Amino acid sequence: METIIWALLGIIAGACIATQAPINAQLGRDLGMPFAAAAMSFLTGAVALWGISFALSAIGGTPIRFGAPAPWLLVTGGLLGAFFVTSTIVLTPMIGTAAVMALAIAGQLLAGLTLDRIGFLGTAVREISMGRVAGAVLLVIGALMIRLL
Repeated sequence: METIIWALLGIIAGACIATQAPINAQLGRDLGMPFAAAAMSFLTGAVALWGISFALSAIGGTPIRFGAPAPWLLVTGGLLGAFFVTSTIVLTPMIGTAAVMALAIAGQLLAGLTLDRIGFLGTAVREISMGRVAGAVLLVIGALMIRLL
């Protein structure tokens, strides 16, 4: 049962990303600049996340450790997110939401296979099997079909 719940959470997260793309693209058109739309999107999300963090900290009694040192690599996630959001803002009006999402998912899968193979930042190491390669190839083919056909 737990596996189904986690799978549904992943599907809902993917649906949120797909819905976010056209919303942010329209915001980019309204603001006249994709970077401003990405910044507004991140600001809104940051405010919400800080609010939730402070509320959970107060409820659970676990203080947030401000000023705790973090290696430079661990703070690049925001930069990667900024690139992704800005790219979807630019690409969605040009090639459509489904094509952007299909290509993004294909890129995520290819990177995920590579990161799993090397155990990036302590994640579980998973071999690149023929089944995993076949799944990735099918997804890339599907992404190309959505975009080109």
